[in-house]
This record gives sequence, C-alpha cells and structure tokens, in this order.
Amino acid sequence: MPPDTSPQDDGLFEHCPWLFAEGASDAQRAEQRRQQKQLLATGTVTFGERCYVAQSAAVYPDRLHLGDDSYIGAHAYVTGDVTVGADCSINPFTTVRGTVALGDGVRIGAHTSLLGFNHSFEPDRPVHQQPVTSRGISVGDDVWIGSHVVVLDGVTIGDHCVIGAGAVVTKSVPAWTVAAGNPAKPVRDRRTRSRPAAAGAPQERLAEQLAEFGRTATDQAADLIARCWDPAAPGGGRYRDRPGAAPTMRAHCDAVEIADLLLGDVPEQGTAGSHIERLRAAQDPLTGLVPETDPATGLSRRLPPPAPDGFVDDEAARYHVLSVGYALDLLGSSFAHPIGMARTLTADRLVHRLDALPWHDRAWYAGSWIDSWATAAHWNLRRNDEPPASGALEALFGWLLTRVDPWTGLWGAASPATGRLQQVNGYYRLTRGTFAQFGLPVAHPERVIDTVLDHSRDPRHFTPGHENACNVLDVAHPLWLCTRQTSHRDAEIRHWAAGQLTTVLPRWHPGQGFGFGPSADGGGPGREPGLQGTEMWLAIVWTLADLIGLSDLLGYRPRGVHRPEPAAALAAGGPGT
Repeated sequence: MPPDTSPQDDGLFEHCPWLFAEGASDAQRAEQRRQQKQLLATGTVTFGERCYVAQSAAVYPDRLHLGDDSYIGAHAYVTGDVTVGADCSINPFTTVRGTVALGDGVRIGAHTSLLGFNHSFEPDRPVHQQPVTSRGISVGDDVWIGSHVVVLDGVTIGDHCVIGAGAVVTKSVPAWTVAAGNPAKPVRDRRTRSRPAAAGAPQERLAEQLAEFGRTATDQAADLIARCWDPAAPGGGRYRDRPGAAPTMRAHCDAVEIADLLLGDVPEQGTAGSHIERLRAAQDPLTGLVPETDPATGLSRRLPPPAPDGFVDDEAARYHVLSVGYALDLLGSSFAHPIGMARTLTADRLVHRLDALPWHDRAWYAGSWIDSWATAAHWNLRRNDEPPASGALEALFGWLLTRVDPWTGLWGAASPATGRLQQVNGYYRLTRGTFAQFGLPVAHPERVIDTVLDHSRDPRHFTPGHENACNVLDVAHPLWLCTRQTSHRDAEIRHWAAGQLTTVLPRWHPGQGFGFGPSADGGGPGREPGLQGTEMWLAIVWTLADLIGLSDLLGYRPRGVHRPEPAAALAAGGPGT
C-alpha cells in the first residue's frame, strides 16, 4: 500500500520527493505550482516537466535550469549557475553552488556538496579579501554520487561513474569509474568486477614511486622548460627541443603541453596571449598548415604546393596539425584558418587517397596521414563554418571498418625486417586521430590485444635499453584503448605495464626530463633529455599507470595530443550511431 499522503504530510515529499508525482494531492500539486511560479518570476529559473522543489530548499541561483522529472529535496542549498538534466535528484541537505552542470540521470545523495567555485589564498592578504575563482564542475550522464561526498571546483565526472559515500573528489574522474576515498581514487571500472590494481608489496612500491615521480616532475617542470628556451633565437626567442638543437614549432608546442600538464599554466617565457599570437601567426592561410620554422630567420619555411585534392607532402606540417592545434586548444584558442586538406577532399577523393596509401610496407606513414587528416577535420568541425566535405568522415570510418584485418585487428602488413613495427605504430597514429579522438569503439579489440602483446615481445624493438618513446607509446595506447572495451588478457597487460614503468621511471634526468630514446634509423631526438622526450614519456607514464589503476597518484592527466578522453563527438547519424 502507498503511504497516506494527506495535505498534512508535506514533509514526506520534502524528504522523499520521488513520491510526489504519484502520491500528491490536488492541493499539494497546486502549492508546488505556486512555489515554482514564484521562482520563475525571478527570471533566473526555468523548469522542465514534472519537476519538484521542496519548500524548505534554499534556491537562490544566478541561473538554474531543472530538467524534466528532476527534483530538489528538503533543505538543499542551490546557488550560482546550475544546469540540471532530466531525471536528476538533488537529495535532502545537498549543497550545489557555483558553476555546476549535471547531465541526465544524475543521483546525488543526501548531505553531499558540489562546490563549483573557490577562493584564492595568496599569502599577501586575508582570504576574505581575495577574489572568488570558478572553473566549474561538470557531471556526465548516468552518475551516482553517494551521501556525504564533496566534489571540488574544476572536477569533471564522466558518464556512468559511481562515487562512493564520503569521498572527496579533487581530480577529474573518467567515464565508467567507480571511485571512493579521501582523496577519491579509482576502485574499479564499473563495467568489470575486478579491481584496477593488484595488491602486494611490488605494487605498493610502484605506487610510491609513481607518487614521488609525479611530485618530482612537477617541481622541476619550469626549469626543464626554461633550459630549452633560446632568448637569442631570431624572432624574439624560440623553444628548441634541447640546448644546442635548432628551434622548432614542435618544441614550442611541447613546452605548452608540459606546462599545462604539470603546472596547470602556460610556459613562463610568455603570456597566454603571446604564445597564442606566435602559434596562430605561423599558420599558412592558403593551406591551413603550419610549416616548420627556419632557424636562421625565425620565419616559416615555404610549403610544397598542394596537390589538386589539397594534399601537401610535408611531414612536419602534417604533425603540426596535432601539436599546434592542441597547444592552441590548451591555451584557450584555435587555428586562425580552416585546414584545407580536410575541407577540399570529397568522400570519393578521400577513398581514392586511402586506397593509394602505402599500407604494405609503410603502415606508419599511412596511419600518420589519417591521423593528420582526421585531426584537421576535427579542428574544422570546431570552427562550425568550415566542416569537412559532405560524407567525408563517414567515408573514412566506413573505409577503415571494412579494410581492417579481422585476424590482427590492424591495417597493413608485417615485414621480415621489422616484424609488426610499422603495423602497430601505424595503428596507434590511425586510431588516435579517429576512433580515440572521436570517441568510437575500435573493431576486434581482443585481436588487437593479441597482436600488440605479441609485438611487445619482439627483441628488435623492446630489448632493455633499446626502447624509444614512440615504440612504447604505440603499444601502451592501443592496449589502453582496447581495455575500454574488453578485459581480455588483463593480467598480462598489467604485468607488461608495470614492467615498463619500472624501467622508465629511473630514466628521468633531474631538471632536464626524459630523453626520447634511440631510433632505429639513428634519427630523432635521441637519448639526450629534451621537450619531445619529456612530453611523450609523461603521457606514456600516465597511460601505463592507468593500465594498472594507479594514474591518480601522478597528480597529472594529459589534456593535449595524448589526452585519454575523446576530443570530439560525431553528430547523430554519423559513424558509430
């Protein structure tokens, strides 16, 4: 039998608002409409259908939208700029303040606080005299936040997460994570029943090493960037990968990535505005590409003429689509011009270009070309006014899904000379720019794991002392990407990741960072520590640590080229829908 819901039982709905829709009397519904009308009259509140707000709730927002079938319980405290999706519950005694955005289906337990603002606390004056800051809190769809949880400003909680009772969430939480504790740490993936990290003394020692490494890298970040700044370089100073090397665009971008990753700031050799101005000015307005800098003049080199389909055969410029684009994104800006090769290639021309790529013997080149094109399409989509040609992205994903080898999960072919090196490294570049960047599942994840783990045992590329950043990243990221979809060979993956971390962490050079490592062709940055090696190995360390459930101990999370979250979502009706 449902409880008696006479007009005298308003307290029942105040504390159990989910009963209101079916149990309220006509008089109680009329009173709720009157109360909502008063809030609407403020001009700062909007309601969807079938909402409920407890009379005892303190609702004084700058702006509030409450979606369909959502409610605010007794004695809740709501201020600031708050957006609440459909089917959400803000339960009794919950505080939601500052800039807070909730997706659909978010459940917030009683006595929980979401604090989307903060105070600065510089030592020069009392805290109460200092400004309030706000980065905001974002909570995805289908999220359950338990009772007595505190979520701090700047945190993003991904879709499908569960936050255990009493947790203090100080850092962003990826989708599907079950997190708990103070500070909150991942307990497991909601889609699996296993814990992310194995117990035992070796795991505990590795956890201590990761925490210490994160602190060390952060403490030394400003110095390792500064050592790579050449104030005498033409053009008012430039970044080089390492002292004695020529200034490059990539070095500038690596400096931006490292500063954002470890310091949450811009490199101290300029303001955000000056970094943005230099990077945007380097873009060629005709092709939308960024050529390499001439070290003698500080000016951009001349690009080769584009082919009729917009393709420009310049490897550095193609990588700058990634490095410069994400550096600008981290700085809060974007390219000044659309990127031509993603604007002019029609679906049929794109398919022709894909068919012509050297898959048989140069799968890395083929994958890197796709990475650049898809990333260019991503930046053009962000502009809104210069999207890719109609059907081009759909053609790309259709081509990839129909050409992938179901036995290996990869594209291209192995070779007697290098084994699967070209294939696996090409797979990383290809999937980084497509499936990972656009948030789509990869095909045949179990077969990919089998193939990549087999490649990781190839002594030509993974003998101790011979690994380089590309080869380790190009194994770690595919394994990480596939483990979002399957637990296939999970123990082996964790064992490999832990072994790599044990090898990599001691290679940090105090005040200088990481060296890239030896290259098979003798080229590349080499073993000397520099910006490229540091940026890549920092991302690799995070990826390896995340594979064993310890990435939160590092105190950083990549947000640029090597970010774990998708950077874009395809529109409804596109690939994967």
